[in-house]
Amino acid sequence: MKLEILATTALLGTIAFAAPVQAANPAHVRQLLKTGSCPGCELTGANLREAHLIGADLRNANLKGANLKSANLEGADLTGANLRGANLTQVFASDASLSATDLTNVKLTDATLYNADLEGAVLVGADLNGAILYTAVPSK
Repeated sequence: MKLEILATTALLGTIAFAAPVQAANPAHVRQLLKTGSCPGCELTGANLREAHLIGADLRNANLKGANLKSANLEGADLTGANLRGANLTQVFASDASLSATDLTNVKLTDATLYNADLEGAVLVGADLNGAILYTAVPSK
């Protein structure tokens, strides 16, 4: 009996102190896809694969772990956004602003970043295999 109580207490304690799982706010995803503007939005883990986000306003948005594979981010403003661990494989981001953006552990394989502003961006652990950074302003 004591063992059952102890096991139940341990299980409930683990559940009570577990970190909450964040997920994209569905209303924010709809807003972004409809208007192209979602500054400061909660888009953690959002599936934005092949999304047409030309000129999108994503300043200070949380896109941690989002799937942006093959998305078009031409002219998008992602200044200060959190893209930590996001998949940006084959993304097209010419003239995009990625200044002060957290790109830690981002997958940028085969991405195209013509004239992209990366000043102050954090690229620790980023996978840049096959990426084209033509005249991109690098992080200092």
